[in-house]
Amino acid sequence: MISTFISHELKAFWRSKNTGKSIVIRVVMAILILYLFLNVLIVGIYLDKVLEEAFPNDDLVKSFCGIILIYYLFELLMRLQLQELPTLRVQPYLHLPIKRNTLVLYLALTAILSIFNLWPFILFLPFVFKIVATDSGLLVSFAFVVAITGLTVFNNYLALYIKRKSNLNGWVFLIAAAVLILITTADLKWHLYSIRDISYSFFGRLLTSPALAIIPLVLGAIMYYLNFLYLKQNLYLEELTAHKTKGYKSSTEIPLLSRFGRVGDLAANEIKLVLRNKRSRSALIMGLFFMFYGLLFYNNPDMESFKVFVGMFMTGIFIINYGQFMFSWQASHFDGLLVSKISFTDFIKAKYLLFTLVSTVAFLLTTPYVYFGWHVLLINFVMYLWNIGVNTTIVLFFANRNFKRIDLSKGASFNWEGVGATQMLLSFPLLIAPYIFYAPFAVLKHPDMGLATIAVIAVLFLLTRNYWIKQLETDFYDKRYQIAEGFRNK
Repeated sequence: MISTFISHELKAFWRSKNTGKSIVIRVVMAILILYLFLNVLIVGIYLDKVLEEAFPNDDLVKSFCGIILIYYLFELLMRLQLQELPTLRVQPYLHLPIKRNTLVLYLALTAILSIFNLWPFILFLPFVFKIVATDSGLLVSFAFVVAITGLTVFNNYLALYIKRKSNLNGWVFLIAAAVLILITTADLKWHLYSIRDISYSFFGRLLTSPALAIIPLVLGAIMYYLNFLYLKQNLYLEELTAHKTKGYKSSTEIPLLSRFGRVGDLAANEIKLVLRNKRSRSALIMGLFFMFYGLLFYNNPDMESFKVFVGMFMTGIFIINYGQFMFSWQASHFDGLLVSKISFTDFIKAKYLLFTLVSTVAFLLTTPYVYFGWHVLLINFVMYLWNIGVNTTIVLFFANRNFKRIDLSKGASFNWEGVGATQMLLSFPLLIAPYIFYAPFAVLKHPDMGLATIAVIAVLFLLTRNYWIKQLETDFYDKRYQIAEGFRNK
């Protein structure tokens, strides 16, 4: 049956309308992957030299044992960002006499076919056979291979388990990423413990007790079984929907948004779209990581003018990342929106409300930068006003000129769907506009007057928001059929 599934997947690929485009993309990706593998292989071959330079006072094998766990921690964080979930169109098979376990087994086993699972072998095996086998014999080197295999399988299925859970509840991903960051920070920054010592305490014992290699293998098997059970429980669409209903409240049950009536309902639906889909959720997650952007510039007094850009970037990164694809997020159901009873005025107001809420949260998260001075907080507040007043309007203006669809079912990594000339044109006014008003005053050594000018313009846009909404609505009605036609092209 597994061979039948593979045959169906191949036929679906070759019969697709986008086969030529897919082949070109896969060829380019294969070349990039081979180049990365070649670099990793070179590092693996000379890993002994690298460890001698990095840890000149330690035994070579001890240094190697100490970095293995560190590698897998960083690899897990990388998998959470880049590794794609294996998929199969399950619905066509559910009414056929095919065992549920067979379907789940195919999904679970195809997860092994990931390039991430090859990296640790390419990196570590040259050292194992070059140094460990020479010093401690083939049995110990085989134990290292088994342990590396077990940890690779464990990391593979742990990342997939977290990502599958995140599809039902977006907070799972954020919590997992925060835990990994805290674990590494507690070692590298706060020095509460040493991951190197913990790693050596296990892998160092493999030199004398090779049988311990079975422990990572058992952990990998347990994580595989947890994925198997999770897929089996959520195989049927109605079961998955039931879980989602429990995990998310309806829009009218969000107290803050329910006060805005229909606009609040539309904004709540947009929030659900952001949290439930990989690519839109990545825009939100990226914004959280960019909250640390100010640490690079705010402690440098020589970059005063650049702080305006940093303040705009941190409080408006979601508007830039998510807004540049505005309306494309609704591409799959855009025709339904056109024929529905939804007022486009409410639709635009919901976008303004969404951006205002996210930017407000972003501004609150940047308030600790007051540590670098009250002037920094003032810059962030002014650029926050600019983002919710001016940048939001610019983004929605260009949204009426974006005709490229986005398939929300696809992943976020290496996905350039929806990217076009509109996104390139959009970046210029977003990044340059505040400096048009700030730069003349900065040149005349009156930067505070420049900030005041930006603040006044932002407040004027906020006070005249209804006017801009009417203009955007009129512009949308002129271009709605072009947008819809563009979204239908797959």
